[in-house]
Amino acid sequence: MKVLQFTIPLPHDKSVIVEKVCLPHHYPYLHRHKEIQITWIRQGEGTLIAGNNMHDYSAGDVFFLGSNLPHVFKSNPEYFAHNTNKQVEALTIFFDPEGTLAPFFDLPEMTQGRIFMQQHQQGFKVPDSSAAEISQIMTTLKSASGSDQLVQFLYLLKGLTNLKDKLDPLSTYGNLPGITENEGIRIGKIYNFIMRHYSDPITLEDVAKVAYMTPESFCRYFKKHTGHTFISFLNEIRINEACKKLIAHKFESINSIAYKCGFNSITNFNRVFKYVIGSSPRGYLDTYNNNLVNLNRVAS
Repeated sequence: MKVLQFTIPLPHDKSVIVEKVCLPHHYPYLHRHKEIQITWIRQGEGTLIAGNNMHDYSAGDVFFLGSNLPHVFKSNPEYFAHNTNKQVEALTIFFDPEGTLAPFFDLPEMTQGRIFMQQHQQGFKVPDSSAAEISQIMTTLKSASGSDQLVQFLYLLKGLTNLKDKLDPLSTYGNLPGITENEGIRIGKIYNFIMRHYSDPITLEDVAKVAYMTPESFCRYFKKHTGHTFISFLNEIRINEACKKLIAHKFESINSIAYKCGFNSITNFNRVFKYVIGSSPRGYLDTYNNNLVNLNRVAS
């Protein structure tokens, strides 16, 4: 294991790596690697933590992760429960534009592709309107072999560089330090603890114990490696879960969601929600419902 890198095994006869997983849950630890990663979630739900930001994922989503972007696909808690039939399925393409493919990307015809990858080092989610097309190319690439696989890889690059929608970066913190494998596992355990207990009154001392650190050392370590303070990360986890509950329409009241997500004050919940999301919980729900109505009208 190279320091600062999570090693992706590279077959001697492959320039593009295709990996299909069918497991109880995703690899649960924060990691990064020099290869660019394109992942299509075929089955499963959870939270993608990329750099300093987090994003919900569900079946059908496709994500582009730039080289050396720290990330973890954190499956929802129910995927870690005993005696569950839940599982995740994903198809991932790995490639290193500075490895065996370097001469290919040096061609003048690949200038647009090189610029595209440089511009999207912090990754992005493929727009829903294009996800089916991109995932179909990925499926064809997986089934191909030899030179045909490289041809399909070209189609995949073309499909990505031709995306017309605005591509928001997954991460907005560009200078996270490198992580060793052990650090990735430690941070993953911290993430797991917070995401399992976000509805409880977690203290800084509680989470510092998980990392075997003093609270002061933990604060410095967590900020350095994630770009977050403990409180900002905990708040984002709680608000992320609140958003899921709001759009699922399975709640008695917005106040009940606040308490179930770990807030002991409605005023504080509303304040944090507006800070993280940019609107009130009621405004967020109204916007979601209006968008849903408009989409149904278009579909009709």
